[in-house]
Amino acid sequence: MDAIGEQSLQWFAAERVEAEPDLTALVHDYSGLLYRVALALLHNPSEAEDVVQDVFLRVLQRQRQLDKIVELRPWLVRIAWNLALDRCRRVRTRQMDDLFAETLVSADLPADQTLAEAGRIRRVLDAMDRLPKRERETLLLSAMDELSSAEIAAVLGRSESSVRSLLFRARTHLRQRLEL
Repeated sequence: MDAIGEQSLQWFAAERVEAEPDLTALVHDYSGLLYRVALALLHNPSEAEDVVQDVFLRVLQRQRQLDKIVELRPWLVRIAWNLALDRCRRVRTRQMDDLFAETLVSADLPADQTLAEAGRIRRVLDAMDRLPKRERETLLLSAMDELSSAEIAAVLGRSESSVRSLLFRARTHLRQRLEL
């Protein structure tokens, strides 16, 4: 083969072909986590589903930039978190929280136990709502066992040691409020 032909082949071999991200795999791998993040803030399953859909719409809009994202999981959680916070600011009713508390109770319990358990869950949710914002946010994200303190720090834009400190304070304050 002549020198020009070899150079052409080397040029084609060296050319990077941009691979499209596998969006189906992203949805499969992360939709459950993103749903739980949104549900923790919104207490409404249909609103949480909408947030997950909005997250993946954002992914589609930025799919050419995905290769520049170092840590995809915290990036996706941050998007879900921010979208859910935006929805929380718009709609927050006590009736929605009462319905959410009832959905957390086992359907196998008798009616009187279901009401009592829903009341206990409601007390916990109320106590969490009264926590300072940074403590509440850290506690909610930590409740999803899937997120490490480093990932929570990335979502909230804080240091890992700050997250651990906030989490300790949040749990302490929550315990104190529930003992009253």
